[in-house]
Amino acid sequence: MNAPLRRVGVVVMVLFGLLFANLNWVQAYKGNDYRTSQYNGRVQIDEYDRQRGFIMAGAKEVALSKETEDNLKYLRTYPNGAAYAHVLGFKPVNGLATGVEQMENDFLAGTSDKLFADRVRDMITGEHTAGGNVVLTLSRTAQETAYKELVNNRNGAKVGAVVALDPTSGAVLAMVSMPSFDPNPLVQHNTGKAATAYDALNSRADKPLLNRATQERWPPASTFKVLVSAAALGNGANPETVVDAGPTYQAPGTSHIIKNSHADVCPDDKITLKQALTVSCNTAFARLGVELGAQQLTDTVKAFGFYDDELRVGNLSTLDKAPRVAESVTGPLTTSSGGDDKPTIAISSIGQAEVKMTPMQGALIASSIANDCSQMRPYLVDQLVGPDLTSKLYVASPKELRRTCSPTVAGQLREMMTSVVENGTGRKAQIDDYVVGGKTGTAENDEDAKSHGWFIGFAMKDGRPVAAVAVFLENAGKGGSGEAARIAGQVMRGVIADKGGK
Repeated sequence: MNAPLRRVGVVVMVLFGLLFANLNWVQAYKGNDYRTSQYNGRVQIDEYDRQRGFIMAGAKEVALSKETEDNLKYLRTYPNGAAYAHVLGFKPVNGLATGVEQMENDFLAGTSDKLFADRVRDMITGEHTAGGNVVLTLSRTAQETAYKELVNNRNGAKVGAVVALDPTSGAVLAMVSMPSFDPNPLVQHNTGKAATAYDALNSRADKPLLNRATQERWPPASTFKVLVSAAALGNGANPETVVDAGPTYQAPGTSHIIKNSHADVCPDDKITLKQALTVSCNTAFARLGVELGAQQLTDTVKAFGFYDDELRVGNLSTLDKAPRVAESVTGPLTTSSGGDDKPTIAISSIGQAEVKMTPMQGALIASSIANDCSQMRPYLVDQLVGPDLTSKLYVASPKELRRTCSPTVAGQLREMMTSVVENGTGRKAQIDDYVVGGKTGTAENDEDAKSHGWFIGFAMKDGRPVAAVAVFLENAGKGGSGEAARIAGQVMRGVIADKGGK
């Protein structure tokens, strides 16, 4: 055999070898991926032959499947439209599921190991047993109130979020992001129309698909004073400790003058820590932050959950399936040489500069204070129930996330935050026959834009925490924090109503 023929033979053998290797790769390693791919038409038809499990808030079905007459036998529907959208997510025919639909997809679709016995029975009977059902932690009244009040807020804000938690367990009682969206057009069986509907939402400047409750951060403004107070209390102060205040404070080493919101707010040179929080005295907290220093502030905010880049909210037994909550941060509080950056600390101590916080983090701060500084891990899935709606295949077992401070400090913070609601800037959050504590915040914005409004707080009955909440309104302008406090009160009333007034 001459050399050219030998070379051709070698090339052909190499090509056959590569073809053989590729076939083995496809069959042995990628076969299951291709077989179960959501883009495989046969897989889609088989998946939609089985009724997808319901998602429930209490006894109410907030995601269900209705029988159709087309190739895909069942259509996913969301009867409450936008009110639950960012919690539930959506399950399109083509494309990736989101929210609880994604986190619990295997169970809802009936392919989870927990439903193995049902699949065996199907093999014998030839039937398609429905998928499993997911029961959420949500308080229906609180969730729907949060959505209604956000959308119809009295300040005309178009962007915002609400998070409500059960402080004793970490159960998410409400989670709403505004603007929201109707998930129903995204799951229709006409995939072309579904894609068009998705593209229209995804291209909007106001990002309705973004869950702002967990995925976006803003300056927390005066709500951050709660953490500065915690740092001071943990360093030996008490609510009656007298601190420096006054009408103005010049940030050390700069010409920047920090003022209070009004001339009649803490005009005297001295004020108690409790009264400083009650009236939201900027000059007192700017001075106090500088006195405490970067290390003390950083240790405190981390203890309450800032800089936690691993936090997820979903099913406590499978948290790796849930998206991470955006990290709340203070930004650098030290200089390049490692010393305290006093001007930045002063401004950061009133929740400005580079301090950024998610609404979820705000609710976690309030919940841990209500719960003696035991911050519970937040979760959304309360139970996984079999297709027969009787067998409970999973029941959540609450877990502590961290200890944020001592019970003594927690009690002092509750006293101070209760004064804010009873005597100060948070009066609109008051609830008859309940002890409500909280803190408002008005975050400065660009020169040509309105300020943001915040409220974080809690409600207690007979010394026991009932709910904790965070409300954020973007570009709410004058009175925005008061409106946030009012909405918070309404949401906590919703929790109370669903708990039978307890």
